[in-house]
Amino acid sequence: MTDNAIEISGLKKTYAATGRSPAKEALKGIDLNIPRGSIFGLLGPNGAGKSTLINILAGLVVKTEGSVKIWGFDQDTNPRQSRASIGIMPQEPHLDPFFTPAGSLDVQAGLYGVPKAQRKTAEILELIGLTDKADAYARSLSGGMRRRLLLGKALVHSPQILVLDEPTAGVDIELRNMLWQNVRKLNDEGMTIILTTHYLEEAEAMCDDIAIINHGEVIVRDSTANLLGQLDSKTLVITPDTPANLPDLPNTITGQKLDNGSLTFTYQSTTTPADDVLNIVRNAGITIKDVKTQQADLEDVFLSLTSAK
Repeated sequence: MTDNAIEISGLKKTYAATGRSPAKEALKGIDLNIPRGSIFGLLGPNGAGKSTLINILAGLVVKTEGSVKIWGFDQDTNPRQSRASIGIMPQEPHLDPFFTPAGSLDVQAGLYGVPKAQRKTAEILELIGLTDKADAYARSLSGGMRRRLLLGKALVHSPQILVLDEPTAGVDIELRNMLWQNVRKLNDEGMTIILTTHYLEEAEAMCDDIAIINHGEVIVRDSTANLLGQLDSKTLVITPDTPANLPDLPNTITGQKLDNGSLTFTYQSTTTPADDVLNIVRNAGITIKDVKTQQADLEDVFLSLTSAK
């Protein structure tokens, strides 16, 4: 066994041409290793290939070329073991409206061959906060409750890897917090988490490592800390003691006056010391009431990388 939960090599997927559209190369040779025990972010714009990659991991889409190992099991030679090692929480809630949450979890466990004595239906219902709805029909559940039930279904066979496909898209803050509490708990217990999300601040807060996919290719894969360190852009936000306009600035510094009267100065920290910015402000006769620093966030990294492709 390796230190990787998932190992992907040369993965390609081409969708055949149809009467209305030409053939599409969704994945163009993905190489990606995901460490065991990590929370791994899989990011990219719409149409980048994230869903195709996840569906291949889930066994729902057949790859065109390449190899996929899940928990050490090759998807081609050990399909049952590889599929049993991973649980997928899909983005869209597809639930049988006539099953109760308890019944839905039992059926899902049966599909994975989990013996009745080893099923954890009550434990999972408690984890996802649906114990009091165990015997209610799924059609009576709210959208948030259905999303929780999707998480429960992904956990019935005790997978080593959990994939969350846009788990908090369109949900309220309470449900989002509950989901992330559960994710952290599962990760603390040793489960590897793979997350796709459009909320970059979420990936920044949750993920140890991140891969960004664009046009079917991995354009960067690194730790979250290293990705944030790729951009050395910093912004000083200065609140003047009295109303003031922007001073004249060199071309290495860009400035903006905000509606609240604050002045912002953006610069590259590797070439421009913060003292240079402060000296420009002081020399312009501006008395500083307050100053704070803003650094680049994951959104800046994401935009700089995807726009470059």
